[in-house]
Amino acid sequence: MSYIDTKCIQAGYTPKNGEPRVIPIIQSTTFKYDKSEDMAKLFDLEASGYFYSRLQNPTCDYVAAKICALEGGTAAMLTSSGQAASFFSVFNIASCGDHVVASSAIYGGTFNLFNVTMRRMGIDFTFVNPDCTEEELRAAFKPNTKACFAETISNPSLTVLDFELFAKVAHENGVPLIIDNTFATPINCRPFEHGADIVIHSTTKYMDGHATSVGGVIVDSGKFDWDAYADKFPGLTTPDESYHGLTYTKSFGKEGAYITKATAQLMRDLGSSPAPQNAFLLNLGLESLHVRVPKHCANATAVAEYLEKHDEVAWVHYPSLPNNKYYDRVQKYMPNGTCGVISFGLKGGRERAEKFMMNLKLACVVTHVADARTCILHPASATHRQLTDEELVACGVSPDLMRLSVGIEDARDIIADIENAIEASK
Repeated sequence: MSYIDTKCIQAGYTPKNGEPRVIPIIQSTTFKYDKSEDMAKLFDLEASGYFYSRLQNPTCDYVAAKICALEGGTAAMLTSSGQAASFFSVFNIASCGDHVVASSAIYGGTFNLFNVTMRRMGIDFTFVNPDCTEEELRAAFKPNTKACFAETISNPSLTVLDFELFAKVAHENGVPLIIDNTFATPINCRPFEHGADIVIHSTTKYMDGHATSVGGVIVDSGKFDWDAYADKFPGLTTPDESYHGLTYTKSFGKEGAYITKATAQLMRDLGSSPAPQNAFLLNLGLESLHVRVPKHCANATAVAEYLEKHDEVAWVHYPSLPNNKYYDRVQKYMPNGTCGVISFGLKGGRERAEKFMMNLKLACVVTHVADARTCILHPASATHRQLTDEELVACGVSPDLMRLSVGIEDARDIIADIENAIEASK
């Protein structure tokens, strides 16, 4: 399969003679074997297969394989949420006493995960402006830095990352670049092609696309040479005594070591397992991803152009607009489009924003984004509520910012709804 549209439909699962055409839901916690020796090999990671769905389940693995193909990776693992994917992606290679460099313009929940919870685990973080200079970025790295983390298009500030810069500096320091590609999806951007090493998604968003199932995924490019920096990554390059001295890089190579460790060790111990039913629903969303994403982008462009010309709009930020500060970067990394999310503010500030949102009829005020239905949120009052004013500014969130997730309804109806709410909020 050469083309991503076909992969959305066909990748990950190929039925054999007499098997279900659609990915089956294997709703079982356990799997039966005839001999204890067969199961022993699975527990020792000497054979592939299934024994308990907390670690792996066939339905989940079929869907993970599809996303892996979409991103162009070598191995992938579903998680129970995007937050779990963010945590596992870093914790798989960083532990107490280690350090991570992260973009400051990331989803508020991820920022809190890093800045509060993982700091309590003894992992230090340095947050950098994603628009920083090469010198500023390089200065953030330390001898104990184990990873660099950023978002393709930040939520909700819509900063577009300079992949090549971040990949260059991360690799100079012998660490992988981890990218959250949720907003762009592999339809519009494939970070591995621009130097990223690990990609994660909140599959709850565009991949699911219908607000039915919370989930996440981690995909490994298979390109980062862990053994070349063996001292930095002992969890991958030295024996794991919980698996009788198995060394992941020796047993699974650079193409499979990272995901195997995340599955066999982190999922085993922390149990953020995806439900097979949720994986099945996620696959239904993936099958139309290549159709929905261009529609989201076309609608968002029409709405952004409308807002840009409106007298009551104080500002609008959408990276695909020609006069946007990230437009040239978008042409380099995402020439076919960015996402369906727009951030904007109305004249009258925060109070006007609240009145505007109360008067929307088609667009719903929900704690969600990247859905088939148009929805809106005021991040400073919701997803980023736990951040201080200074942290809000660092994340690119102003008090009047509204995050509008443009759906795939008719753009004329979406614009009419916005127009009516603007007038009613005067």
